[in-house]
Amino acid sequence: MSTAHPSRKSPLPDCELRQRDAQVTTCDGREQIVLVSLDGAEQWLCPAHAAAVWLTDPTFRFSAKTPLEGISAVMRQAFGGDGGGHP
Repeated sequence: MSTAHPSRKSPLPDCELRQRDAQVTTCDGREQIVLVSLDGAEQWLCPAHAAAVWLTDPTFRFSAKTPLEGISAVMRQAFGGDGGGHP
């Protein structure tokens, strides 16, 4: 009998848009962005796809499951740049 404990962290799911279209080239793969629609449905997406969805449908909101670094990655994808701002 093994005394090793399995990891309690489940692996992050693949980007849902990547699963729908195997030919998607902009997908960053396994990511932590969770967008929630008005009806409460969650979508797990990479930053590139989350930016596209968020920009095209402003009713989506970020879930509390999305870490701040993930939201920052989406903003960089959506608006470009390094987030340093311009005077």
